[in-house]
Amino acid sequence: MAQKLLLMAAGGTGGHMFPAQALAEVMLARGWRVKLSTDARGARYTGGFPHSVEISQVSSATFARGGLLAKALAGPKIAGGVLSMALQMRRERPDAVIGFGGYPSIPALGAATLLKLPRMIHEQNGVLGRVNQLFSKRVAGVACGTWPALLPEGVAHEHVGNPVRSAVMERAGAAYIPPGDYPMSLLVMGGSQGARILSDVVPAAVAALPDHIRRHLRVSHQARAEDLDRVNAFYADHGINADVQTFFNDVPARMSEAQLVISRSGASSVADISVIGRPSILIPFAAAAGDHQSANARGLVDANAAVMIPESALDIPVLAEHMGAILSNPQAATQMSAAALNAGVPDAAERLAALVEQLAQEG
Repeated sequence: MAQKLLLMAAGGTGGHMFPAQALAEVMLARGWRVKLSTDARGARYTGGFPHSVEISQVSSATFARGGLLAKALAGPKIAGGVLSMALQMRRERPDAVIGFGGYPSIPALGAATLLKLPRMIHEQNGVLGRVNQLFSKRVAGVACGTWPALLPEGVAHEHVGNPVRSAVMERAGAAYIPPGDYPMSLLVMGGSQGARILSDVVPAAVAALPDHIRRHLRVSHQARAEDLDRVNAFYADHGINADVQTFFNDVPARMSEAQLVISRSGASSVADISVIGRPSILIPFAAAAGDHQSANARGLVDANAAVMIPESALDIPVLAEHMGAILSNPQAATQMSAAALNAGVPDAAERLAALVEQLAQEG
């Protein structure tokens, strides 16, 4: 029997790529062959993919960025990408095509639509991204990572959760050590792109904590490259033990050791926090399309597992107050950890894999 082929299309950020990686791991274990179509930006996040995943870069573009020339060239670039993918798909005839969002997924989904191949979408956020919105009525269905999700009327959908990578699953439900009079860890994440506002506010908020909390803290802080030096200098000048990097390759390990996580509420970050089970302070990206990061955070907030602070309300005293309230109350922090764990969907990748296999079977 011929080995079945899954073609995944994703790109742009870790938020699209990490769920694709998680699905790839499961589908390979189920005996499938897996290919990934992305662009140069998406390729930066493929370092953790299994080596047997065949990765190809395809021409794509967006009309939402750049000047007049870039926008004028976007159409031909996309058309070229769709044609290239159509020729590839006619040769290989994938049994299923799944898009995870981001404009690099346009060529594969466009070609699959033209060739009438079995296709579906996984939407990580509570609001459909632009590309997934475009294709939502041209696919068999939408697998929803966040629930409830805002979907166009009449679109077939199923809530599966957001798949997390095997490295996260290895830490799923790791025992939580509540805050106390001993070394504690704080993890600060701004999503795969980093977040300037967290570099502006978090270090000063840590410095503003009461001494009996601050002196025990070790901080892992993800910052943009242009912010590295000033964030490092601030922590050093205030005697705070901090590891500042542009990207942590060992987020699951750091998260499992953390007493508190401060993070953007991208879908993958929220999924990791809930599967591992950690108290969190979530700061949604105010400019996110459809305010989808607030929608992503709502599940943990409603479960009393997280505190959400809108960007408009974020300042040093507010953040320090919330941090202090969690890190000075071991019982409340432990309850938040358990609540986060209860809100998680650790088998999301298996659920999504089942939908892919059903899609391929039904054609």
